[in-house]
Amino acid sequence: MDVEFEYGDGTVTAALPDDTAVVRPETATHEPPPLEDPEAATRAALAAPLGSDPVRGLVSRGSTVTIAFPDRVKGGAQETAHRKVSMRLLFEELDAAGVRREDVRLVCAIGLHRKNRREEFLDYLGREVVDAVPAANLVNHDAEDPTGMVDLGTSALGDPVAMNRALAESDLTVLIGHTAGNPYGGFSGGYKMPSTGLTSWRSIAAHHSPRSLYRDDFVPASTASRFREQLTAIGERMQEAMPQPFFSVDAVLDSRSRQLGVYAGRIPDVERASWPLATARTDLRVPGEPADVLVIGVPRNFHYGAGMGSNPILMMQAIGASVVRAKRAMVDKPVVIAAAVCDGWFNDTEFPPYRQAFERLQSCQHPADMREHQDELATDPEWVYRYRHRFGYHPFHAFSMIYMGGIAREHSAAIYVAGAKQPGLARAMGARTTATIEEALAETTAILGRTPKVLAVPRLSQPAFHLTSGGA
Repeated sequence: MDVEFEYGDGTVTAALPDDTAVVRPETATHEPPPLEDPEAATRAALAAPLGSDPVRGLVSRGSTVTIAFPDRVKGGAQETAHRKVSMRLLFEELDAAGVRREDVRLVCAIGLHRKNRREEFLDYLGREVVDAVPAANLVNHDAEDPTGMVDLGTSALGDPVAMNRALAESDLTVLIGHTAGNPYGGFSGGYKMPSTGLTSWRSIAAHHSPRSLYRDDFVPASTASRFREQLTAIGERMQEAMPQPFFSVDAVLDSRSRQLGVYAGRIPDVERASWPLATARTDLRVPGEPADVLVIGVPRNFHYGAGMGSNPILMMQAIGASVVRAKRAMVDKPVVIAAAVCDGWFNDTEFPPYRQAFERLQSCQHPADMREHQDELATDPEWVYRYRHRFGYHPFHAFSMIYMGGIAREHSAAIYVAGAKQPGLARAMGARTTATIEEALAETTAILGRTPKVLAVPRLSQPAFHLTSGGA
């Protein structure tokens, strides 16, 4: 069969065995139906929150409120998108409580991602939300702001915790999250949202690191991991320094970022209530025996931004994340084939200092050895300045991506990058290179001595599933 894969700025078509299992959102009939009226569902969740009084009962006139929300990387921008709907209804709650708009701060929980521009806020929040508060009250989290962060010592698990000062100084902090499938800890939302979006690079480095990612409980994607325990412990430590616990408004999203369910209240209650539905949406059983080969298409521009399929570090991260998602549907040591342009465009503007991190990696025997270089680059004044003032990713982000890319090496028999324009860059990341997907499959067939069972995920730019084999 012919399958079209994302590749660079376009697509590439490959001839695969006729029994290939192809995973596409539009053919995933297991997904629950989206809510007919997401606004009504959100209003109902806010009216009867889990483990908490409604927002209007938690604040009053004179109260200060922080509303934190995820950045453009996830969640959708349609008129009924969760962020837009929740924000509008939260303002109704705050108005009813007498909270003044000038006492409300909107914080984009970017973590170590690049800061969002005002036009991007307008796109995924909408004009009504952006104009609801004074312009100075709509801000990006800044993990390097010396006056905007509070050092809280360590979590119960010993991880360093520093958080956005607004959380400590606000009478109430509301989190808008998306309970969507995520290779890092199973799902987004819940405690993952504040623990990765509103903390410091050292807090994030405590779990986005080899000691957490290279444990047996991290792969396949799961909420039952040390990684997830660390997120919870960090979030709980943050709450200890706050006037009230987080009030969370999470939505389970489908593959088109439409709400399947909306849950509000305390984070532990919201996680328990939302994860079963999120599991039903995210887990997909693939017919047949476990696959010998996973074939993916890597576009140049998706998720973190432009450069995913051309920057070799981000390309390998995408491969590692795909392995985490598909682990249950593959043999113990599968071959992974990625169609990726890998042309050496690092997008230095948005991803400093990825090029320098790539150079350091060439002196390492294993991706985990990059820990020796963390402090050097993650604290470099130039790279920190670019994160704070030039819309660049934080320098530690490169290390977290390298570590996730290392998972592909740990859990694969071989990695092929097909179609690389600069194949030496792919080989420098530990991959073999071929001109086409078919050539990589031919080499795999020769190694196995038989036609391999193939699993294909052609479009990584679309929300993914966590795969399991054995379906009829």
